[in-house]
Amino acid sequence: MTMTPPIRVILAEDHLLVRAGIKSLLNGLAGIEVVAEASDGIEVVNLSAALAPDVILMDVAMPSMSGLQALRVIHHAQPGVKIIMLSMYTSEEHVIRPFEMGACGYVLKNSAPQELEQAIRVAVKGGQWFPSELSLRAVKDYLSRVHSDVEQITLTSRQKDVLKLIADGLSTKEIAFALDLSVKTVETYRAQLMHKLNAHDVASLVRCAFYYGIAEL
Repeated sequence: MTMTPPIRVILAEDHLLVRAGIKSLLNGLAGIEVVAEASDGIEVVNLSAALAPDVILMDVAMPSMSGLQALRVIHHAQPGVKIIMLSMYTSEEHVIRPFEMGACGYVLKNSAPQELEQAIRVAVKGGQWFPSELSLRAVKDYLSRVHSDVEQITLTSRQKDVLKLIADGLSTKEIAFALDLSVKTVETYRAQLMHKLNAHDVASLVRCAFYYGIAEL
């Protein structure tokens, strides 16, 4: 039986005691492994480039380079890396902004440990995790902005197939093999999807797949 590889996490938090506590928690969870730690934004950017983790769990406020600045850099360079922000701020403005910058999760530091675990597992499947303190209305408003003007878009069955496999995390070559297509054809479908769905990167395509029910958590 093939073992499922663990979810590889980089933990970025400038407070040593807080970081140690979160690390201990994560390493006690099945299938999750902290592969590196960072104490500032520059360090986490460099570690992400070197290690290509599955998930980065990152404090919003850090020295040298803030978590939000690091988020912008990493998301641009490595759009496939799932980034979850840690913060004490609960206002809609503070929570929504990281998602607009490419984050896929936001966890409050006073959350229950189970919530952090759920956020990580949802993120690796292409979903988004909002804190329960954020109003449902705010979440819906954000999602409607992200997917504005695409409600009436119709995808072909083949486009849906490609989109679902993208959401499942398959590479272009793997999708080509699974659907018996050429790599060039898959790239063409992906370009069509990005144009139709007004998506600018793979992470946006994944969000669209879940939003329209083409992929499921």
